[in-house]
Amino acid sequence: MSALQFQQALDHASLDLDRRVIADVARLLRKTQLTVSVAESLTGGLIGSRLSQLPGSSSYFIGGVICYSPLLKVKLCSVKPATIREHGIVSEAVAKEMAEGVSKLTGSRIALSTTGIAGPNGDDISKVDVGTVFIGFLFCGDIKVKRFQFSGNRTQIRTQTAYAALGYLRNWLTQQPAASLVPS
Repeated sequence: MSALQFQQALDHASLDLDRRVIADVARLLRKTQLTVSVAESLTGGLIGSRLSQLPGSSSYFIGGVICYSPLLKVKLCSVKPATIREHGIVSEAVAKEMAEGVSKLTGSRIALSTTGIAGPNGDDISKVDVGTVFIGFLFCGDIKVKRFQFSGNRTQIRTQTAYAALGYLRNWLTQQPAASLVPS
């Protein structure tokens, strides 16, 4: 197998995995009648694009905010300027406030947020390396933030971030008792 054939096989496998994850997330969200929204920085809409790619996605995907700049994180997602000053724009605290803010803005019970450095250069101000990503997950009032260290070029880091966020969402949905997910 040539290098080109190998890369094409990897690309095909990646697309297939992406389709299965999205189909699972869609099925589980429809079944539970839960809604999701996103606040995306480094992913620039990749997660929202995937969540909205299936027909009928408006039944579970409310929408999202692409808040690349600190100003939009503050204005649209209610991130406190003090949080950015104290922790840096790429931080657990900012990812947490982004997820909480977009959930409040949209009324969704689930929210995902992303902040990180996709490269090619790092963040000299907060000393964050390329590939450092924080993903916020708000699930029915419970908030978690996970730190990731991805590698590759800018596109690869952004794609890995979207896969990680959607994969974690799918895992969370499949691990919850069904009765706890249905709105009362």
